[in-house]
Amino acid sequence: MAEDGREKERKQGGLKTMPFILANEICDRFATSGFSANKITYLTQQLHMPLVQASNTLTNFGGTSSLTPIVGALIADSFAGRFWTITVGSIIYQLGMMTLTISAVLPSLRPPPCSPQQPCRQASSLQLAVLYLSLLCTSIGSGGIRPCVVAFGADQVELQGEAGQKWNFFNLYFFSMGMPVLLALTVVVYIQENVGWGWGFGIPTVAMCLSIIAFVIGYPLYIKMKPGGSPLTRLTQVLVAAFRKRNVVKPEDPSLLYEDKELDADISTTGRLLHTNQLVFLDRAAVVVEGDIEESGQPRLWRLSTVHRVEELKSIIRMIPIWSVGIFVVTAASHSYTFAIQQARSMDRHLTPKFQIPPATISIFTVMAMLLSLAFYDRVFVPVARRITGKPSGITYLQRMGIGLAISNLANVAAALVETKRKAVAAEHGLLDTPDATIPISVFWLVPQYAIHGLADAFSSVAHMEFLYDQSPESMRSTAAALFWLAGSLGNYLGTLLVTLVHDYTEEKGDWLQDNINRGKLDYYYWLVTGMQVFNLGYYIICAMFYTFKPLEVAKPENPSKVVDEEVGAKEVEFSKVGT
Repeated sequence: MAEDGREKERKQGGLKTMPFILANEICDRFATSGFSANKITYLTQQLHMPLVQASNTLTNFGGTSSLTPIVGALIADSFAGRFWTITVGSIIYQLGMMTLTISAVLPSLRPPPCSPQQPCRQASSLQLAVLYLSLLCTSIGSGGIRPCVVAFGADQVELQGEAGQKWNFFNLYFFSMGMPVLLALTVVVYIQENVGWGWGFGIPTVAMCLSIIAFVIGYPLYIKMKPGGSPLTRLTQVLVAAFRKRNVVKPEDPSLLYEDKELDADISTTGRLLHTNQLVFLDRAAVVVEGDIEESGQPRLWRLSTVHRVEELKSIIRMIPIWSVGIFVVTAASHSYTFAIQQARSMDRHLTPKFQIPPATISIFTVMAMLLSLAFYDRVFVPVARRITGKPSGITYLQRMGIGLAISNLANVAAALVETKRKAVAAEHGLLDTPDATIPISVFWLVPQYAIHGLADAFSSVAHMEFLYDQSPESMRSTAAALFWLAGSLGNYLGTLLVTLVHDYTEEKGDWLQDNINRGKLDYYYWLVTGMQVFNLGYYIICAMFYTFKPLEVAKPENPSKVVDEEVGAKEVEFSKVGT
């Protein structure tokens, strides 16, 4: 019987599951990108929203879509498991896409077109309600998909390969996601602008349906990790136990703290977290006092926690400063899909005398730059860096993230300079007061800022996700992936707040963010964001210098204990700890 179990385990997981998981995510990303990339145009041109309102609607929607993954992750890690959370989330997302597609097809669900005889009318309350309902469904659906796909895929494969491995899972994941985004930003956006919004939303909706089918078909092949119970409950129990024992004297020898391998078995299948000398006030949760253990020998978990559970909380707390850096990274890039697209719409977009690219398609240069950068990183940069540093990954993911943050500063510098140039050309041709006119300056002036964003993402976004997955407790991997999206959520909300504050403060002093961007001062806004990014980079450097990696002990029967520092890979070490 045991042999049959091992045989079944060997048949599950591994690279053979990647076509199903990545097919799901590729179709999903194609759908969401085609769905979202040009939505600023849909809101302003079809629903006749003012620019600031449309921008804030989209950033709020993006923020909510990145906030719900926390709920989805807790559901997956607590009781539902990743497979069923992804499946249900995908179905809810599908319903949201179908609702918006129907609203784009039925004339009664959007205001009538503008004409000389009929001024533009904004969407009615009913029409906005249908829009918000569709966005709510997609936001809830994202909560099930986003935090679980990365963790579920990483469950199937060996994350850290041999030194010669050309792709680790996170690079493969981000690279695979780039291809459908590229297709969506060209084909789907073109259809939306030139064929119709019904087809433009309908094609991504069909792709989302196919993604669900592909994912479910692979069910027999997946390794499905058993949920370890609510991580939020365990973290709360540690806090409560530590507070109750705030006056208890902590033993100097950490080996006297409470441990229970059997109790922690389901949440430490790859190994126990070892004691660290940071945040030592939490260690009191693992000090045994009278009344902590029942007559049956089981601990009262609201009074006593194991070292492993205490270290779970410490790991999460240690991650927060570096995690928070990602918030402003998203804020700084949020205008790329709102203001920058409006800039593109005002510029010469012709490739030939009869063909011009849609404004949102300019975003492909971010994706192209990210794809090329990921390929260069693994094929060229890592082998060269490996020879110099001796690390299998070439450089650590903290170093990689720092490089990405430094590069991203240049994107907004380029954006500010190009906007200054665009307005100068508009003034030269007397077009400052004709916002609908095409300014005789090529849209390809915007390419540098988009390409730099893509290059920065290849470093910072991949490293940020890998850091969160690697340094989170094993039983909280979905929650850790959700933290990545939570940073995006807070970043989008901060972007909304920043835009609102700038608009309100400057409204009577020139209005930097007015509907007529030719008279606005977008370049000033970009310089403001650049200054904030410089501060964010300095904050990150300080956090990275003082960060302590988690030590993990993996015990195997009849073998020495293996200790894994997940930043540098697994090493066989007899009863020792690794700290990077």
